[in-house]
Amino acid sequence: MTEKTLLLVDGSSFLYRAFHALPDLRNKQGEPTGAIYGMVGMLRRLRGDGKLSGDATHGAVVFDAPGKTFRDEWYPEYKANRAQMPEDLSAQIPVIHDVVRALGWPLLMIEGIEADDVIATLARRASAQGLRTVVSTGDKDLAQLVDEQVVLVNTMAREGMPVERLDREAVIAKFGVPPERIVDYLTLVGDAVDNVPGVPGIGEKGAKQLIQEFGSLDALLERAGEVSRKGYREGLQQHREQALLSKELVTIPTDLPIEFDPQALR
Repeated sequence: MTEKTLLLVDGSSFLYRAFHALPDLRNKQGEPTGAIYGMVGMLRRLRGDGKLSGDATHGAVVFDAPGKTFRDEWYPEYKANRAQMPEDLSAQIPVIHDVVRALGWPLLMIEGIEADDVIATLARRASAQGLRTVVSTGDKDLAQLVDEQVVLVNTMAREGMPVERLDREAVIAKFGVPPERIVDYLTLVGDAVDNVPGVPGIGEKGAKQLIQEFGSLDALLERAGEVSRKGYREGLQQHREQALLSKELVTIPTDLPIEFDPQALR
């Protein structure tokens, strides 16, 4: 284990989950406060529990910036299925940002880049400088980052459930594929929330089976005619280009032009 650990919190993932998980809390003025309350509780839990945070020496809370990203340029229908953010949640976001800073956390938002992409790039740069990274998130897409230096933790599991911690073995146990094949898995399954099309007819079980049998998405597309199940075979043959687009959409880049200054994140 290296001496220093970077803790990256996926703020955009957690503010939605806090908003929907908690009751309709309000202050004396009638203003909504549930997402604020949930975020503060989660951040305090992370900071107070060294096992969760990896005894982090550095950290940041990362949020999506308003506006479109490079994925919208590739695929205008990206996230088109998402409903507009509820007013009661959007009203809390400026306060959440203020509270995050007041609690002493660096806050990161980069225009045109999703929080996932910021987290992924910082994690890889941290690894290159000898830091371990703990990513606090509820987003399955970030499982593609897991390796010897990067783990995921989910502190907002359902009540009564243990905190989820995903290292390499836990990723395999949960998804049936290793972290380096998570992109292939997500490509096949697609994502209704983000409007990633995937391959019609192939769900989580089928994606796991196909990757285990053929080894990778590239091999699967190359040998699609060998797939025994007719629905899977036809889906792969008829929607090859759609699969390749889906792979682009679910791949989280780790080399974006983002400055990584460990001292600024202490």
